[in-house]
Amino acid sequence: MTARVLVVDDQPANVKLLEAMLNAEYFEVVTASNGEEALAVCARGLCDLVLLDVMMPGMDGLEVCRRLKQNPQTAQLPVIIVTALDQPSDRLRGLEAGADDFLTKPINELALITRVKSLVRLKTLTDQLMVRASASSELGMADPFDGAVASGDHGRILLVEDKPSRRSRIVEGLAEAGHRVDAESDPQEALFRIAEGPYDLVIVSLDLDGFDGLRLCSQIRSLERTRLLPILVVAQADETHRLVRGLDLGVNDYLLAPIDRNEMLARVRTQVRRSRFMERLRDSVHLTMEMAITDGLTGLHNRRYLERHLAGLVDQATQRQRPLSVLLLDIDFFKAVNDTHGHDAGDDVLREFSRRIRRTVRSMDLVCRLGGEEFVVVMPDTDIRIAEVVGERIRERIAAQPFLIEGGEQQLAVTVSIGLSARSGRGDTPETLLRRADEALYRAKREGRNRVAAAVA
Repeated sequence: MTARVLVVDDQPANVKLLEAMLNAEYFEVVTASNGEEALAVCARGLCDLVLLDVMMPGMDGLEVCRRLKQNPQTAQLPVIIVTALDQPSDRLRGLEAGADDFLTKPINELALITRVKSLVRLKTLTDQLMVRASASSELGMADPFDGAVASGDHGRILLVEDKPSRRSRIVEGLAEAGHRVDAESDPQEALFRIAEGPYDLVIVSLDLDGFDGLRLCSQIRSLERTRLLPILVVAQADETHRLVRGLDLGVNDYLLAPIDRNEMLARVRTQVRRSRFMERLRDSVHLTMEMAITDGLTGLHNRRYLERHLAGLVDQATQRQRPLSVLLLDIDFFKAVNDTHGHDAGDDVLREFSRRIRRTVRSMDLVCRLGGEEFVVVMPDTDIRIAEVVGERIRERIAAQPFLIEGGEQQLAVTVSIGLSARSGRGDTPETLLRRADEALYRAKREGRNRVAAAVA
């Protein structure tokens, strides 16, 4: 996996060293010697990750990081703080500025490359979701990036730790900060709880008795429901290679024992915030997909969905030599409803019409609104005789009871004309079925409306 990495440092020797390490792993490197240059590069979208030195003249690295994270356009750009300072307070300052990770000079090449690869994977996933979610605004939905920097407070966290003293310190520290924490000592039980519960973050100790903590991390990543759940591991200072392996498996972040409380809270807040942002993106994508195939007024599938799925249903029926019928429905004199009572009343009629259709047909039948007052029902494993019975049942249910409009203050008599066709041979296509149903529909209208007409193959 390659990416474009921005190295920000005012010391040319440091830049050359980092550039050599990254080039050896086929990363493309962009450089900047000060904060203003770095912000300009990021604003133009010319990098996928930032390696940011803290000690720079003018604007220091912490201020650069804060500005990046405060800007919705760059808030999700991964930032690794690089500094010669290695005290917990120094790490905390970087994390509070919004940094995703922290590297201390002299740089360990293995640690650098592993962290970069881990954050690049996350950035790639985020970018994919953001591209898909951006379509939501084009459909008239709320912008998913409006206020995109989500809160990292009051997270729902599962802690997997079998050392009582460490477990109590972590739970108490997180609870005092307002997080809701469930603690579990059994890794397998923890896996069940993770799969069932809506957690923002899971914290896993790597030194579980009789169980490899990395195995649990791998299991979490293998489950569809938890594949994107942030994982923070707790490790000993001498477990560098296990940490590297964990980051390679998809672990998002880590804490070294003994745990500094403030650093823990900062890293947890970052991961909870990221989890909520990713959830927002996924929800936006799902909603966008739903809107793309759903009629917003009636809740039925739309023409796009019908075009995509009718061909498959016809092919399946043909291969299995099973019947398939298509009903084309048109509300009689619907234009007069809009002209006389207004479009709000027309919308009331369309919604109630849709409800009555759905209550009449089977759950396996495909019901779509083509547009306006025209609807389609596709009935697998249904021959034309049964389809006529169903069509007549729909017609009767529509005509039997007046429709309520204008908030229920008025009643309106509504009828429907229905044309139907059925698969007649191997040469049938979605187009021929719909055309025959359309011809039958027009015959029903010519013969007086409020009736069902079947096509002759």
